[in-house]
Order: sequence, then C-alpha cells, then structure tokens
Amino acid sequence: MGEPEAGSEFGNGAAAAGPMADTQYILPNDIGVSSLDCREAFRLLSPTERLYAHHLSRAAWYGGLAVLLQTSPEAPYIYALLSRLFRAQDPDQLRQHALAEGLTEEEYQAFLVYAAGVYSNMGNYKSFGDTKFVPNLPKEKLEQVILGSEAAQQHPEEVRGLWQTCGELMFSLEPRLRHLGLGKEGITTYFSGNCTMEDAKLAQDFLDSQNLSAYNTRLFKEVDGEGKPHYEVRLASVLGSEPSLDSEMTSKLKSYEFRGSPFQVTRGDYAPILQKVVEQLEKAKVYAANSHQGQMLAQYIESFTQGSIEAHKRGSRFWIQDKGPIVESYIGFIESYRDPFGSRGEFEGFVAVVNKAMSAKFERLVASAEQLLKELPWPPAFEKDKFLTPDFTSLDVLTFAGSGIPAGINIPNYDDLRQTEGFKNVSLGNVLAVAYATQREKLTFLEEDDKDLYILWKGPSFDVQVGLHELLGHGSGKLFVQDEKGAFNFDQETVINPETGEQIQSWYRSGETWDSKFSTIASSYEECRAESVGLYLCLHPEVLEIFGFEGADAEDVIYVNWLNMVRAGLLALEFYTPEASNWRQAHMQARFVILRVLLEAGEGLVTITPTTGSDGRPDARVRLDRSKIRSVGKPALERFLRRLQVLKSTGDVAGGRALYEGYAAVTDAPPECFLTLRDTVLLRKESRKLIVQPNTRLEDSDVQLLEYEASAAGLIRSFSERFPEDGPELEEILTQLATADARFWKGPSEAPSGQA
Repeated sequence: MGEPEAGSEFGNGAAAAGPMADTQYILPNDIGVSSLDCREAFRLLSPTERLYAHHLSRAAWYGGLAVLLQTSPEAPYIYALLSRLFRAQDPDQLRQHALAEGLTEEEYQAFLVYAAGVYSNMGNYKSFGDTKFVPNLPKEKLEQVILGSEAAQQHPEEVRGLWQTCGELMFSLEPRLRHLGLGKEGITTYFSGNCTMEDAKLAQDFLDSQNLSAYNTRLFKEVDGEGKPHYEVRLASVLGSEPSLDSEMTSKLKSYEFRGSPFQVTRGDYAPILQKVVEQLEKAKVYAANSHQGQMLAQYIESFTQGSIEAHKRGSRFWIQDKGPIVESYIGFIESYRDPFGSRGEFEGFVAVVNKAMSAKFERLVASAEQLLKELPWPPAFEKDKFLTPDFTSLDVLTFAGSGIPAGINIPNYDDLRQTEGFKNVSLGNVLAVAYATQREKLTFLEEDDKDLYILWKGPSFDVQVGLHELLGHGSGKLFVQDEKGAFNFDQETVINPETGEQIQSWYRSGETWDSKFSTIASSYEECRAESVGLYLCLHPEVLEIFGFEGADAEDVIYVNWLNMVRAGLLALEFYTPEASNWRQAHMQARFVILRVLLEAGEGLVTITPTTGSDGRPDARVRLDRSKIRSVGKPALERFLRRLQVLKSTGDVAGGRALYEGYAAVTDAPPECFLTLRDTVLLRKESRKLIVQPNTRLEDSDVQLLEYEASAAGLIRSFSERFPEDGPELEEILTQLATADARFWKGPSEAPSGQA
C-alpha cells in the first residue's frame, strides 16, 4: 500500500486558467516541479551495488511503460508522439520552432507542462485523483507545432498518423472521458469499454473459483450474434499461447463455463515490454548481494515470464526475508487503487538506497511495536497471533516508475503473506523532503496563527504519521479465515464481537481476500484504518520520544498532525465527483471520512467556517481545538477504529459498506454544506507537484548518475534520455499493443448499456 503525502497534494497556486478549459482538467503553467535528490545516497554505493541498482532501475522504467496501456486507449499514442517530438528537438529547440509558428511563450509553456504531466503520470489521467488533464492551448496551434516539427520532417507519415489517432482524444472532455471509471462512469483499460460493474463482479467470482489472482489481469468482453457475452481474462506475461514447458500456469490457460457465461483464460499481455523487464532482472541477478535477492529475482522472472502471481508471491517471500539491504527494490503489479473494481494491480517498480540515520528511528519504533499494538482499541483476538517483526527503513529513491511516487509504502499487498510471513515498511525520505516544502502564502484554509506552527512541524509530524500508518496501521489487525479444509484461525466458541456481544457470525472463506470481498471500498477503507491508527497512536508519549520529541515540541507535533489531517479532509473534496456521487482517490476519501468522524464528535473539537478571502472570493477556515484532542478526539477515534477493525476482521461487507459509505457521503446538509465547500476548495485548489527523477547510465562497467533541472523541460529531458538504445522500438511496441486492442474501446461515446 502506497502512502501519498497528506497535505501537500497541492504544491502550487490556483493559477487562473486561460479561456481554454476548466482548471480541474489542466495543469497550470506555474505548477511546482522538484528534483529528487539522491546524489549522496548513490555516491555511497559500491561499484557492484551501483550495477545492481542500475539494472533494477532499467527493469522498473521498462515495466512502467505498461501503465500507459493500463490507463486510457490513447495514452500509448500520446507518449509515442511526445517521445518522437522531443527526441528530434529538445524543449529549447522546439520552443524556437513553436514561437515561429505563432505560439505565445505561455502557450508553449502550457504544452511543456502537459508533456511533463503525461510522463509523470504515465498517461493523460492524474495518478492522484484519476482526472483527465488536457493541453491548455488551442488544438490548432498544437497541431501546427507537431506537424511542422523536426520529427514530422523526418517521419511525416508516422507523426501525422499518431496525431490523427490521439489528437481528438487528447483534448476531449466529453463527460465519460473526464475521469477513470467503469461503464458510464468513466474510461479504463483494465476492462473493455463495454464492461459494467456487474461484469467485474462476475469475473471476480470466476477468478476466485479458479484460485486465480486479478492483480496481473485485464478483462475483455465480446458479445456474439445472439447477444451472449464471452469473456477473456488476459494475464500479463512474456509467454503467449505458444505451447511451453508445463508450468503451474499452463493448466489454467483454457476455456471455462461459469454461471452460464464462457470465460477464456489467456496470457501474453504487455509481452514485449515484460521481455525487456526480464532481461534487465537477469542482468541484476549477477550483482545480487545475497541468495535472498538472487532467489527473489528468479521468482520475479518466472512470474513475468509465465504470468504467475504465485511466483510473484514466492519472490515477495524472499524479499521479506532480505532484511536491511543496502539497495532496496520491489517490482510488479502492485497497487489496485486505479482499477475501478479495486482488484487489478498497476505496474510499478522502485529502486532506493537506505538512509541509515532515519532508519534507526524507525527500527526503534519496530522494537516498540508489540507493546504499541496492545494500545489499539480492539480485543487481542482481533490482532494477529504473532507480530511478525518487519523491516522498516527510510529510503532515498533512485527510481520510482509507475504513475506516481508515494511517500511511504507497506508491502507486499498479498493478505496471506502479510498474515503469515510479514511485510516491509519503507518511508521515502527524499520524496518527503520534496513534498514538505510548503510556502506560507500557498497555505490554504488555515488560521494565520496556525500557519507558522504548521510550516515548522509539518515535516516532523508527517514522519511520525507515515511511520505509524505503515507499521501499526497496515501492519495491524487479523482477518478471520476458514481454510479449504474447513479449519478456522480463531476460536469460534470464545471469540466475541465487541460491537454485538455475540459470537463471530462471518469470516473469509478459502480464496476470498480483503480486496476481492470489499472490492470498491477496500483500498480507501484500509487507508482510513491506517490513518486513524496514526492519529490515535501519535498521542502516545513513547512514540514521540522515539522520534526525539518531548514536552511542548511533542504537543506541537500532535497538534500539527491532527490539524494536517482535518485540513486534508477538507482539501479532499477536490477528489469527489458530485455528478457520479463517487470518490476518485482512496487516501483523500479516507481523510474526509476522518474529518466527518471528528466533526461528529462535537464539543467544538473541529469547526469549518466559510469566509470571504482578501481577494473577495469565497474561502474557509479550519480550526482544531488542541485542548480537546485527548478528551473529545481520542474517544471518538477509538470507537470508530474499533468498528473499522471488527468489520474488517469478520469480513462483514454489508456492515463495512454501511459504516464507510455513510461517513463518505458528501451532501449540502448544514452546518458544513460540503457541496458548497467543494466549490471553494476547487476555487483555491493547488496542483500536485511534478517530480523529476535522475537516470543511471552504464559506461563500460561504471554506472553514472545523470541529474536534471527542476522544470517541465528538465523532466522532459530526463525521459528523452531514459531509453537511449531502444526509444523508437519501445514507441512502436506501445502503439502496436494499443492498436491490437483498439477495437475494445471503439467509440469514445459508446458507453455500455445496462447497469454502470
């Protein structure tokens, strides 16, 4: 589970958009851009460690390209078009041409920001919020620049063809295309365009029945002449349908009949991309520091070659056992936030170097974890039988490929491994350092006298929150399971549900997981549980001592942590879509729910007051009464946390949905009038920063670190130099893969009939 930064999704001012588009769907010209600093971490690596990190980084960057195919039908073509443009002319050279074509400086900057946004998000939808973004300049002007560019002179047919394929969709904001979603709700390429939520549920039941994971799959539906649907479940793998040596996967690749519908399990999704991932993992294996790393990579190779999640689980087991490595990494189909159904994983890969000083604090937190778990507000029977002491390190990221960079991670996401083998926590220190930088004048919705305190303690309080959220939030709690032999992992006679006073009435059956059972709310509900644990346990003096805070400083850290959460709950309204009554971002929904719980606690703990800003436009102020955090806030959070955990442990989906969706509902009911407040939040929203990452380059047997300036142009240059050997080949692969499946999303307006 990846943890984005709670209060700094919004890195830069609410720049007024030109007449082109609603500001919700553009990236402003003055968007914040920061460079990821890992020079010192890289300098400390030995030559062998550098080679290991280099090949893992290459594998991650190659695999990250699959995200384009997991996002929207047009994303691979947009990426290919931009890559061709900037390979032929760097941003400065293209600028001369654009200005000569009649673009203004602002229009050209808008194009650079758009291109940087596509590279950062690996597609044309924001990774945080799932909203489409479009170029903030007239389409005709962009067309002139593209068709008159050096790339178009060199390859006129290809460039014109790419523009004709994606130009319309690049700019289109017709309602269904504004957000990622399923059926009429939005666009997704995890499912063919004619799939509905009912199809997704049926497919999940089918996968469960065959003990297949959805993590590395996509679902394609075709309807025959009689109107009967046929489903293809396609696994990601290097191997396709060609006969191969018998593996655990080959017996699964066949036709099935399930509840009257034909299902075909196939493989080979993203095959040429995964082939390049595997080649780099083979090279990295030569430089592995120990047998755990070697075995881990061998299993990842098997997983990506065969399409086997079981092999990825085995690799993850070796990864968990590889305690305290100098170079840390993870790769695969990991987070399910962007699947509208909530069970398919987006490809990501990261490579990072351990920061020893900060890791020492986290290790002290791990050492106290068993004692701290006892402070959580649920009975011991609802906690794992044994706390599996995890690795918890602070890392400086060298490479993070995928659609976005989180601030902390708790992985693997496989429930069975987490319950029995354990997990690892990482806090991404150099990402947090970039995310902290908050300018006073950009701080929205806070009282003046809170702003200086907030700026001073925001960073330290977030270190504490990430630590608690990942280790004791995601790392806590037991799932009650009945295995395939009928055995239970809890005592049916003695375990009592503290909410009802009765014996346990529900649990997880063999093959069911948290994600498959709670599906669309699973991610957000779990983030809410982890965030609540962080708020609850940061009140514990021992926790603050571990991080070096005592006395008045400790109280300030607590206050700013809670204040940051309630402010984030208000900022979250940007990520709610009233037309569809749905949330587009799991963490932000979670923070809104916590805000609702704390408002409900009453007694003036939290208040939100509409005001008028100095610019004469609507504004708001969030207040938290610090004298009531322990007396009012803590008991309210305690009751809520217990209910969250009990419903999760018992697999009570109906109860869990009623509780969670109740708090997550956004209405205009007084006193808060959240729908009206949402307009204020949108008016003053700030865009999430773009982050420029370095490249590594192999020169003879020496690995060089290449760094880039913190600007849209610098970000574009980093991508132009990312694939020096095979850039054109990769663009061809991406467009061929996209074209092979294009029929599944034929007309952008052809939303499926039936229940969306």
